Amino acid sequence: MADQAVATPSPQPDLNRNRLPTLFEVLSRRTLPPVDLFSFYIYMRDQQRSVDYLDFWLDVAQHMTLCRHYVRELRRSVLVGTPDAEKGPGSKRSSAYLEGLGEMSHPAAGPSMYATDKEKDQDAQMSAFLRDEASFVAHTSPQSSNDRSHRPSPNMSTPRDLTTDSNSPAHTVARQDIRASAEKILYTFLLPGAEREIVLPGSITQDVTTNIEEYGRDDPEVFDVAKDYVFQAMERDAFPGFLRMKALGNLIPPTLIMRLIIGMICMFGGFWAAFVLIFLDKSRQTRLWLILPFTLGVYFLASYQYSLDPILALIGLSEYTPFNFSRIREPYVRKLLAKRAIMVLAVTAIIDAGLLVLFILVPGKRL
Repeated sequence: MADQAVATPSPQPDLNRNRLPTLFEVLSRRTLPPVDLFSFYIYMRDQQRSVDYLDFWLDVAQHMTLCRHYVRELRRSVLVGTPDAEKGPGSKRSSAYLEGLGEMSHPAAGPSMYATDKEKDQDAQMSAFLRDEASFVAHTSPQSSNDRSHRPSPNMSTPRDLTTDSNSPAHTVARQDIRASAEKILYTFLLPGAEREIVLPGSITQDVTTNIEEYGRDDPEVFDVAKDYVFQAMERDAFPGFLRMKALGNLIPPTLIMRLIIGMICMFGGFWAAFVLIFLDKSRQTRLWLILPFTLGVYFLASYQYSLDPILALIGLSEYTPFNFSRIREPYVRKLLAKRAIMVLAVTAIIDAGLLVLFILVPGKRL
């Protein structure tokens, strides 16, 4: 489902942001690597082990986009393609309703607390229109009750693929596509025993299930409470760790463990060689070779301690999977990591110099 994150046009990133991004900015694709949506998806999958929550949020946002696209296309077809003289009473009512919605040009579907008053009003009107339309279809279609009881497979195609099955022209959305999208979210994430069930308060799950299965709703508002709950959970439990890993460091846990092991081995080798050279009364020129194990050991241990490889940070690389790197493109994060890299290099140099001075200048004594 990661490709659903790029199913809609992405807003332009804010290149002048002089702070760390918010979760909403990441989810609405307004950030650049290493704090972009792809990196957050990898983090939720590999580190948090809770990517189903992110997939649920993305699917609900995609459902909102699908509904907006459907209503926008319907509004244009009704207002442009139907002469006033040919409109019946119901058609005139729909036309007036659709005309009042406006263009709904806001690109990103986010949590309720981030929506403007205009967006909230438009989304509420859109949901009311879809509820009225679904109710009208349910009363006029004799097969509606049978259709509602049929549960699609969780592995069914995603909403962007369903458009090819409708009778409408290419790149448009049919009404049944919205229904299929809502049912797919319900049967994939929310019902007990679902393939990718997420844990939500029972009251939220029950309300969503009742609204979709019993009342036939498929408007975006049916998922609002669940979507906001998941957003707040990710913002509280996952996002701070993501920022620490990606904005304050550039390494992932498996690599950090490897660096800890290598650093400990190098330090053990350095101390062992230092005492051997001292007790064999070797010259200071010979003991200069201690710079190799001590430098490597201190460097790797400092990288582990700060979750940062300073050389990689200075050349603008961040690790997202083991030994796979992406270019650091978020300006504020690039500056922040560069400052931390210089600090880590300074710490490494000071500790390394102290060890070398101690073991090189100390007088030798042959045992």
